[in-house]
Amino acid sequence: MRVVGRVLIVPPARSTKDGELASVRGWRSFVGIPVSFAKVTVRIGDTDHDVVADRGGVIDSVVHADLDPGWQNFTFSVEGGDPVEATAFIVAASTHFGVVSDVDDTVMVTALPRPFIAAWNSFVVDEHARLPVPGMAVLLDQVLREHPGAPMVYLSTGAWNVAPTLRRFLGRHLFPSGSMLLTDWGPTHDRWFRSGREHKLTNLRRLATEFPHVKWLLIGDDGQHDEAIYSEFMEEHPTSVAGVAIRRLLPAEAVLAGGRAGREPHSEDVAPWVSAEDGAGLRDLLGEAGILR
Repeated sequence: MRVVGRVLIVPPARSTKDGELASVRGWRSFVGIPVSFAKVTVRIGDTDHDVVADRGGVIDSVVHADLDPGWQNFTFSVEGGDPVEATAFIVAASTHFGVVSDVDDTVMVTALPRPFIAAWNSFVVDEHARLPVPGMAVLLDQVLREHPGAPMVYLSTGAWNVAPTLRRFLGRHLFPSGSMLLTDWGPTHDRWFRSGREHKLTNLRRLATEFPHVKWLLIGDDGQHDEAIYSEFMEEHPTSVAGVAIRRLLPAEAVLAGGRAGREPHSEDVAPWVSAEDGAGLRDLLGEAGILR
């Protein structure tokens, strides 16, 4: 089982009078202090597994566990601290279909590629002010209902800091639960900004290696590099792609995002490749392609 998370020192979460988590502005997600090289105990059933975070506090380890397919609970605890509950999706050996979806401008309207707008959305905007892309929740829900047991993976260049905010957003707007593959925040040892393209390609390649029997429906948008990333991955791993669905940005969104990415050449013989402006349009085209009924 692949265990992914991050160790942070954070202020206590605020709640409303009704007991729900209070509204959180983007910048509050980045006030946590990462704990470098923290020792973390992962308890699965009656077995403890010790892992160590990296210098950014990120845990990304593989532990051996005998679990039934589907969502399973386990706990994290940091050097004797109180355990924190978490969940993991276990993929059955008989599963042959999965979904990978981008987040920014694919399920959530963010207009992220422009740096100033990215900063505004990440650090200033209240999480309740973010808008879902019309029809995408319905599309993803239908895909998973028609493919029981399929893993749902949200692959984003967003930082791990915003994972709780993102999870609340997805739940509030009725998106299906899924595993998250995000990235660390801040500069690396050789560059000021991390490569989102490299992050996505690396994780797609890892999914293809770890689940060679699964064909993935890849969902993204034309405002960043999703088309180029998916085209490259399809060329490298043609047997791992069930189809590609690209959400086209609306004209106003494309202006905010600095334009659309150029259309990428791709093989029409490997897997269906469809494009529409919202989830309803993509659902119709995926139906015509035979991926949905």
